[in-house]
Amino acid sequence: MFRELGQMLMLLGNTLAGAPQVFRRRRAVAEQLYEIGNASLFMACLLSFFIGGVLALQGGAVLVHRGLGAQVGGLVGLSMCKELAPVMMAILIAGRIGSAMAAELGSMHVYQEVDALRTLNIQPIPYLVLPRIFAIALALPALVIFSILVGWLGGAFVASFNHDIAVPATTFFAGLREMVRTRDILHGLLKSVVFAVAIGTVCCHHGLQTRGGPRGVGRSVTKGVTNSIVLILLLDYILTRILLPFDA
Repeated sequence: MFRELGQMLMLLGNTLAGAPQVFRRRRAVAEQLYEIGNASLFMACLLSFFIGGVLALQGGAVLVHRGLGAQVGGLVGLSMCKELAPVMMAILIAGRIGSAMAAELGSMHVYQEVDALRTLNIQPIPYLVLPRIFAIALALPALVIFSILVGWLGGAFVASFNHDIAVPATTFFAGLREMVRTRDILHGLLKSVVFAVAIGTVCCHHGLQTRGGPRGVGRSVTKGVTNSIVLILLLDYILTRILLPFDA
């Protein structure tokens, strides 16, 4: 376990050391960005709409019953900004994009394409890993912004049309504006960047460590996704604890 963690940190360090080369790999970054957006945007919006709706449905009735219906927007707004949007989008990206990264790099390693790059004096980390981590670090915060906005709309829709809540959209968004501050959104975006780097590092590491043919590729994909999700939740707690004093 600790050996693998050390290898991941070394991979991340070598990737960051090669960061000045990212401009030369801008086409590969753009291709990865397109793949991430094309694969995830619709699913992210659909997931976020229903998450916002469920938040309003679960919390709205309780708040209205206690005479706090104007705070439904604040509940949905803060929950989406600070926790649910970054965490759920990170898990979605780990499952859809992280698995693809691990499978692609694992197949390249099994079929000795990575060794062929080294033979041509092309270092695999700047060539293969850097564009993927950089692209996911750009794409995940953008998806989180979409997720926050769509989640707010979903919450407003349910709060307005559910007869047990019956909070008008104007009241919903007034409460949201009162409760949600710019730094709350920035906290969620900061978390998303950290989650993105973690997903890219873990999945690329497991892909490059693949052994044993097609079965080994499957194991690498499984380990990459599961380890990424565990790391996302662990980092979420750590970042929340670090950022908590800034909410005072």
